[in-house]
Amino acid sequence: METATIFVIGLAVLVLAVTGYSIYMSFGAPSAELSDPFEDHED
Repeated sequence: METATIFVIGLAVLVLAVTGYSIYMSFGAPSAELSDPFEDHED
């Protein structure tokens, strides 16, 4: 394989990994610890 192809595949894997981790942190089990700042400061 050419160097550019390996670089593009690695970059794509990195982007997908970061996206998957972000979705997991937003909607997965750790999201129970997140707080909603709008609910915290309601009148």
